[in-house]
Amino acid sequence: MGKYRVLIEADEDGMYVAEVPTLPGCISQGQTRAEAIENIKEAIAAYLESLDAYGEPVPYF
Repeated sequence: MGKYRVLIEADEDGMYVAEVPTLPGCISQGQTRAEAIENIKEAIAAYLESLDAYGEPVPYF
């Protein structure tokens, strides 16, 4: 897995929302910043697996 820029923001409910701009729709969240980071790592892995399964190109950076 390559390196992807992750944007993390706190929402109005205090949850941390993580998004990967290079991977449209790849979004996750967590109650803490650390949890959001772990969750987005899993989301990135699943996103890339899905692209591979359907023979789609993997965007980098």
